[in-house]
Amino acid sequence: MNTLLNKALLLQNTRALVCAASSVQSQVLTTQMPLGLLLTNRQYRSMPTHGIGKYRHLLPKALPKKKKDRVQAKQIKAATATEFGVFNVCVSGYDMTLVEHYSQYIHNLCNHLDIKADESYALPTKSTEVMVMQEQGTKMYVDAVLKTHERVVQISEMKATLLPILMEVVLKNQPEGVQLCVKQHTEVDFQSRFKTRPELEGLLAKINN
Repeated sequence: MNTLLNKALLLQNTRALVCAASSVQSQVLTTQMPLGLLLTNRQYRSMPTHGIGKYRHLLPKALPKKKKDRVQAKQIKAATATEFGVFNVCVSGYDMTLVEHYSQYIHNLCNHLDIKADESYALPTKSTEVMVMQEQGTKMYVDAVLKTHERVVQISEMKATLLPILMEVVLKNQPEGVQLCVKQHTEVDFQSRFKTRPELEGLLAKINN
């Protein structure tokens, strides 16, 4: 008997729920409601595959790029009884590839011999025009433009006993068409790293005057 009563109560409850759901559905259909209210439990934007493969949220936040500071002149160290001060190994030539590779070779050799190479940089390229005079006439015309490329390896605190070894190895491996020069570093050498801007200098002179 109890089982029969339970079944009868369940049937009545289900019928009541079905009636209530049908009445609510009819009210929703009769009153025009926006779709946004009906789709409140939507988990995806438009399709279940949207959002798969995104990795931007896993990456660390990129820091803002800092502006490079202007290169400032360093204090030139003086030479001692057993060590040289600051001097430059200048490599120049018309073939940029040979000049660049030779300067890299000198820099790597200094690192291998535990010689302190402060920095390696390039100087502004210099252009030289080759003028030729005509056979019959006095006018001259530009026959070729030669570009001279120069690289500098700056060395400091080098022991006096290592200089002959370094120069012997460097001179034996000097390629053809590349000139080598070793000289003491000065403030003039530091200023030669930057290109001159005569227009800007003229404007600054007018402002100061």
